[in-house]
Amino acid sequence: MMSEKKNEGNSVSRRSFLRNGALAAAGFMIVPRHVLGRGFVAPSDRLRVAAVGVGGKGYGDITSFAEGRADIAFLCDVDKRRAAKAITTFPKAKFYTDYREMFEKERKNFDAVSVSTPDHQHAVAAMAAMQLGKHVYVQKPLTHDIYEARKLTEAAKKYKVVTQMGNQGASGDGVRQLMEWYNAGLIGDVHTVYVWTDRPVWPQGVAWPQTNATIPAELNWDLWLGTAPKKNFVDNLVPFNWRGWWDYGTGALGDMGCHLIEPPFRVLGLGYPSSVEASVGSVYVGEFNRGYFPESCPPSSHVTMKFPVKGGKEVTMHWMDGGIQPERPEELGPNEMMGDGGNGVIFVGTKGKMMCGTYGINPRLLPTSRNAEVNVPQTIARVPEGHYLQWVNAAIAGYNSKEAKSLSSPFDIAGPLTESILMGNLAIRSYDYREAKIDGKGYNYPGRYIKLLWDGPNMKITNFDPANQFVKRTYREGWSLGV
Repeated sequence: MMSEKKNEGNSVSRRSFLRNGALAAAGFMIVPRHVLGRGFVAPSDRLRVAAVGVGGKGYGDITSFAEGRADIAFLCDVDKRRAAKAITTFPKAKFYTDYREMFEKERKNFDAVSVSTPDHQHAVAAMAAMQLGKHVYVQKPLTHDIYEARKLTEAAKKYKVVTQMGNQGASGDGVRQLMEWYNAGLIGDVHTVYVWTDRPVWPQGVAWPQTNATIPAELNWDLWLGTAPKKNFVDNLVPFNWRGWWDYGTGALGDMGCHLIEPPFRVLGLGYPSSVEASVGSVYVGEFNRGYFPESCPPSSHVTMKFPVKGGKEVTMHWMDGGIQPERPEELGPNEMMGDGGNGVIFVGTKGKMMCGTYGINPRLLPTSRNAEVNVPQTIARVPEGHYLQWVNAAIAGYNSKEAKSLSSPFDIAGPLTESILMGNLAIRSYDYREAKIDGKGYNYPGRYIKLLWDGPNMKITNFDPANQFVKRTYREGWSLGV
């Protein structure tokens, strides 16, 4: 355990300190099962979870944890409207608005933290929890920028905590079936992967609203902004449409990439990409007048990344969003669905192709007639308990346990995956980077129509320095990652 720092401004009374200490001692006591009686679960067999962000997906997360050996001990949300359902469902859980206060006051009274906030707050909350020695479950994408992903990956090892990212398809049977087919050589060596989504399903490629709105009484707007720049409150941002604004979200790629790129990342054993390039959809506000909305993610994009693989070869991955889809494979019948319709993944190998939908579901060899003919033995263990309870059980078992080593998306996997996904966003944002022309008339867009070369270990674009501003963002004063 890390030593507690003295903070006179947030001190607690001696009585509170003793009470919390007694609770902590009780929580960590290992009691023999025979002493407690038949059917009683020892305290050491329960995971006390503090949840940061408990509306929407956050609510789904904590109710899933509670189906196993987890007790939802504390709830935290900056918006009491969104938290209302969780407060009703878990009436014994104490509620906080600021996770920092919750961590300070209750640090001895919980074992693990669930983070399901908007993307821009993932890293600071998760890092603070890990620095307290708490296990963490963080919704996808793991972080908002590449630097944060690297630091969380390092911190998981440093603080020896059990981690999992919320891309639940990583625990599904589909991705394991794809791995077994690939390992059996059914499609040869994959050289090209196509990934697509119909997202965004929220506004993108738009201007920031000019009309300010009244902040709802139940919402702490300053805490919601968190690490992001100070701005006035506007309508239709909270609770969902923040995804389309770079200050808070990571667009369609950040939203769906962890679900769709995870299968090829795992099946092919991919690491850092070596290069990335992008083209984006445009919104015209007049004749030959392309709108410039750098605060907003574009309405659509096509990102191409190159990944080095064994044998000096490489895999080319195409990401398409906004409804853009790849060419239909010749092996797919004219009335057969490609992917799951709006989303999907196609692997192109030297001997054949295979395909799946979101989360790796419904894996199929192409042509689909092959699926009735092939019987590859199961060689990879499945996850019958599912993604959520897999993490709960591993956290109870502890760091370096066999359960922890079997996790589907620990940060040493989720971190590099997230970095690669955010590389696509770096290319998308570089496309809209502009500089004033030398004569002062108009602008240049030097980040367009070029390939960005990536030095993964050093987190740096080597041939276009302006792109590196998107590797690590600047937090608003008062916020820090703590590293």
